[in-house]
This record gives sequence, structure tokens and C-alpha cells, in this order.
Amino acid sequence: MWIEEAHEQGARYIAACDLIGISVRTLQRWKREGLRDRRQGSRKKVNRKVPTETREQIVSVCNEPRFRDLTPYEIVPQLLSEGRYLASESTFYRVLRAKGQVHHRSELRVRHRHSKPPERRATGSDQVYSWDITYMARTVKGLFYYAYVIKDIFDKAIVGWAVHEEESERHSRALFERMLQGRRTTVRYVHSDNGHPMKGVSLMALLEDLKVDVSHSRPRTSNDNPYIESLFKTMKYHVSWPGAFDTLEDARRWMGEFVNWYNTSHQHSSIGYVTPHQLRYGQAQAIFDQRNATLQRAKAAYPERWGSRPTRAWEMNREVLLNPDEK
Repeated sequence: MWIEEAHEQGARYIAACDLIGISVRTLQRWKREGLRDRRQGSRKKVNRKVPTETREQIVSVCNEPRFRDLTPYEIVPQLLSEGRYLASESTFYRVLRAKGQVHHRSELRVRHRHSKPPERRATGSDQVYSWDITYMARTVKGLFYYAYVIKDIFDKAIVGWAVHEEESERHSRALFERMLQGRRTTVRYVHSDNGHPMKGVSLMALLEDLKVDVSHSRPRTSNDNPYIESLFKTMKYHVSWPGAFDTLEDARRWMGEFVNWYNTSHQHSSIGYVTPHQLRYGQAQAIFDQRNATLQRAKAAYPERWGSRPTRAWEMNREVLLNPDEK
């Protein structure tokens, strides 16, 4: 009103708007759409909002003796059959939740969402270990031996193993005691599944005493521990895998031979087709240098095979991630 009065007296709109701190565009919008506040967070009238009276009726109806053990998905159809409509099922839930009347009523345990394990980053050997237990079938159907295996995720080496007749926290602790105590190397992180042998009190006390940070996979989520799962596949697809073992000694003998093959003879694809021991004990770089030099000589001898493309570069692993954070 004041701007229009000033304009009638000869003032320009732009000068009048500038004086009170708004733009001409704002004035034009106010004239066209009215003085409705469209700023984020401003109080707005929601035409579809359920009135307070209806919300009270929803709570009252849900607490009637005939409805108090039913869900909104059961209540709303019955009301419709009676020719009565209060709101949708989702609105029923929203109103009841606001009143604190949405609870888990079953005797079953409430399902919990488990957070993803923390990211583990290895830039060298003996920084991050991954371990688990796998079945080794016996010749008696339904009975098993159990292989306890610890793997370094950087160089893929099996750094500890044992085979027993049962899964036990006692065996887990003994394995880590034998592997870690008295060694110069100090592992920083250990990751495993969440079974009792992996989370037993005595094992956790040992790892805490050694200042090892422990993490566990989510239930039924094998992707949280992929390196050890990959190892178990390699183990059971190996040409010498017998499928079943007669005695505990047979199982331990086969496991020892497999570990020796895996660490010293198996050329692992993810570390550049060298053996875990070659990477672990510093021999891999010389092998990569030899391969790169051979390729350079081959390119010099047969340049037409490469054209303008560079030769493949064989390089050391610089970093390995377990459960990387999603960016």
C-alpha cells in the first residue's frame, strides 16, 4: 500500500522497493500471488492435514476392545465395511506412532539392523588379519572336522591354522597365542565372523591385551569377510581335496600340505601372480621388474604388436581395503 501511494506521488517502483529492502520482482510476485510466505520453514497451511478431532477418533477406535489387537491394515477394511472412513492405514500408523502406541507386540525378538563393519586398510604385511572356521567333512556322514584359518589380507598368506574336532573358543585362543605371542610382528586389526569361537571372552581378552582392534561381520553377510571366504573356495576346489577325511590326523596332514602349497607355490591373481610368500618376504618386486624388462625388450623387437599402446606395468600392491566405506 505504501509503495503504491509513493508511486502515485511520482516515485519509481525500483526506488521505492530499494528503500524498504525488497526487489521489484518480489513486488510483482506479491501482486500476482498475494502475500503468501513460501520460505523454507515458514508456517504453511496443509490442506490435507488430518484434523485434531479425527486424530483423536483414530486413537479411540484403535483402542476399542475389538480393535486393540489388530493392525491398521486390519482395522481400516473393517471400518470401510461398516461404511466409515477415518484415514488411510499409513495415517493410522503415523497418528499412533505420535501417541507412542506403535510397539512390537510379538514374543519374537525384535529384528535389529547391524551396522557395517569398519573399514580396514592394509598397506603392508601383518597389519590386517582375517580369519574364520570352515567345515572339513568326515567319512561318517553328518560329522565334521573344523579348520581354523588366519589370513593376511595384504599378501594373502596363511599366517596361522589348526584343525580340531569341534568349534571352541579354547582352540581359537590357543591358535592366536601360538601365532602372536613371542613374535616380533604385531598385527593391528583382526576381522572375523561373529560366532562364539570368534567372540569368546578369553580370546577377546587375549587380543585386547595384545592391543589388537577386533571387528566382526554382520550376521549372514559373507561379503563382510570376503578374503577368507575366497580362500576357503580355493581350498575346497583344489585338485587334491578329498571331499572327506577318515581321521583327524588325515585332515591335519592334508591341511598342512595345502597351506604349504598355497603360501609357496600358488600364484595368486590379486597380488600379480606371485606367491604369498614372494610378496611377504620382498621377492615380488624383482619378479615384477623382470617381467617389465621382458615386455620392454619384446616391444622393441616387435613394435607393431603394441602400436602406440604402452606395455603392461607389473606393480606391487600398494593398498588393500576390507569393507571399504562407501563414498
